[in-house]
Amino acid sequence: MRIASVGTAFPAHRYPQTVITEALKERMQDKLASPGVMDRLHSNCGVDFRHIMFPLDTLGSLSGFGEHNDLWIKGALELGQEAIHKALDRVGLTPSDISAIFFTSVTGIACPSIDARLVNLMGFPKDIKRTPIFGLGCVAGAAGIARAADYVRAFPKQYALLLSVELCSLTWQADDVSMANLVACGLFGDGAAAVVIAGEETKLAQKPTSIEDPCPRVLATRSTFYADTEHLMGWNIDHSGFNIVLSADVPELVSTELRGTVEGFLDDQNLSMGQICSYIFHSGGPKVLKAMESSLGLPPNALAASWKSLSQRGNLSSASVLTVMQDFLQNRPGSPGCYSMIGAMGPAFCSELLLIQW
Repeated sequence: MRIASVGTAFPAHRYPQTVITEALKERMQDKLASPGVMDRLHSNCGVDFRHIMFPLDTLGSLSGFGEHNDLWIKGALELGQEAIHKALDRVGLTPSDISAIFFTSVTGIACPSIDARLVNLMGFPKDIKRTPIFGLGCVAGAAGIARAADYVRAFPKQYALLLSVELCSLTWQADDVSMANLVACGLFGDGAAAVVIAGEETKLAQKPTSIEDPCPRVLATRSTFYADTEHLMGWNIDHSGFNIVLSADVPELVSTELRGTVEGFLDDQNLSMGQICSYIFHSGGPKVLKAMESSLGLPPNALAASWKSLSQRGNLSSASVLTVMQDFLQNRPGSPGCYSMIGAMGPAFCSELLLIQW
């Protein structure tokens, strides 16, 4: 199984972090005991710019879960089509070449699901196999690649597609002045990413791979569930929509658990951390990235691509690790034969790791 390409798409509305913060302060000023707290929190998020689905001057014009979710469906279809076209065009494929599509998001819901609507809009085969995924949150980008790889392992002559669309700004809650919501309003952004996974007997998997035209092989995957940690991250859902659950203990869990998880995974592959040339990790936020660096004892700049994605787009939930993967494919590929690890963590609490070889 090979990761053949990644395509990304973002809303047209892109703002500096300071501009978004001021707009949010104006919207919430009568509820904030100290507006300066939001300035401090947002300046510490490691985010310089973010894309959001709507213009800032319309912030607060929507009311209730229904209106926000309708905009999520509209945005998911727009960005989803763009990301898919980019991913397919890069490798000379069309929707008719795809046998299975995996769709993930944790910022909206739809029935029929977004993948079903895209089948109608984009000309995917009528016998395409669809797997919509909800609830995995930030871990779903890595988990989605793993599940798509599982599929083409069983069907090596076929291509699978993963699509992630996260419109996090549509979950910001104007009436929630909890620390968790204030941090989320400063950390999360909007975007989409699509990944083409090629079975070993497809033409893309058969061509020689190189630094100029990388197509890394997925060698192994590992899902890990950390028991009794569901309180750390997720949603409380009510009439207003998705209300963030985000514990300050997440970085501590990363610090405590990640190294053992990584070492155990690699040991099962008869490898060690010293044999990993790069880490392609989800941009969870400054404290999470620092916890990853510290736990794994990584050298300076080992997670530079993750920090860059955070700075330029914010945390895109499941789409973040896919944008980091795109950066590696286009700008930072490993030399042929070397190993990299893709990783993300999210609600449950859980982690997903993939071992790839360039």
